[in-house]
Amino acid sequence: MPRSSPRPADSNHKLWLAYAGLCLLSWMLYAMAGTELQRGIWQLWGGVYQATLSLWPPMLLGVTVLPWVGWLQRRGLGAPASLSLHALAALLFAALWQGLEFLTAWWLFGADHAQATLQQLVLWRAIWGVFVYIALVAGFTAVLQARRARASAVAAAQAESALARAELAAISGKLNPHFLFNTLNTLIALTRKDPKAAEDALLRFAGMLRYVLDSKRGASDRVSLQDEVDFVRDYLALESLRLGPRLHIAWQLDPATLDDELPVLTLQPLVENSILHGIAPRTGGGCISISARRDALNAGLALTVQDDGPGCDPARIEPGAEADGKGSARRGIGLSALRRRFALDFEGRARFKIHTAPGAGFRVDLWIPQA
Repeated sequence: MPRSSPRPADSNHKLWLAYAGLCLLSWMLYAMAGTELQRGIWQLWGGVYQATLSLWPPMLLGVTVLPWVGWLQRRGLGAPASLSLHALAALLFAALWQGLEFLTAWWLFGADHAQATLQQLVLWRAIWGVFVYIALVAGFTAVLQARRARASAVAAAQAESALARAELAAISGKLNPHFLFNTLNTLIALTRKDPKAAEDALLRFAGMLRYVLDSKRGASDRVSLQDEVDFVRDYLALESLRLGPRLHIAWQLDPATLDDELPVLTLQPLVENSILHGIAPRTGGGCISISARRDALNAGLALTVQDDGPGCDPARIEPGAEADGKGSARRGIGLSALRRRFALDFEGRARFKIHTAPGAGFRVDLWIPQA
């Protein structure tokens, strides 16, 4: 699940802390620039006084620049209109700076001193007012654009995650009916040959349905390898009733992996693919090997399902295609859905690889991360 973006209150809190820090740094540099330490402590106090008197107006006015910039961006004005408004705002910023400084000097030292100071500094204060306004606009514009970019990235990530979850649910929904359809066909065929065996098989099938149709299980939920193996054993028992001695199964399961987690219906589509296209079409049948082991390098779960059927030309296996018993490529649901589900469910961390060649069988290797 994607991380949520910072709340506006938190973002503003950090922004104003940074603004206060920059104001403090500017005040200290101004005070030091106006101080001659060699001439004693009084010069230091003079620098502090001058920095405070000169900088408190732009520091106070700077707080209003952020909502002003945000308002202009929300209006979506063109470049000429925005530049014109910023030019007027810069002049107003400089005028207010001088006005506040003038009122402060008048309050502290009287009208004559305030007027003399204004006449002496009016040009420089106007120039500095414009430059400070430009710097504030540039900084706050960058902050707001970064916020919008981050919000857009979060929204895109959330939309992508929602799409992935929807695709994952749809893919998992394809696997279940595919399995049910083929198993029901097996049971129908069995009822014509051996009704008693069909009755026993239906009881086994009912237990399998509880596994497949568990209402508490979602597309991205996990089951233990032991549960998946038990389910596949029941499925193979049903297929053995149909195929008889033509179906041979070889299990190679590392006991240490039986508690590992994997998506529901991971093994069954692979086994079903081997039966449908590697075992059932052959008169003599064949063998399916199912193995599970711990990957020594990264501690993941390594699964392999392999049959000794005719295989196919790897170049003829399209993405999402299954090999048929004649060595060609056949598009189907099992492998394609499983491949896509792994890509979505594990965000590229799982591995799904097919190995086959004409006359060399068909093997699927899976690697599922466990952390």
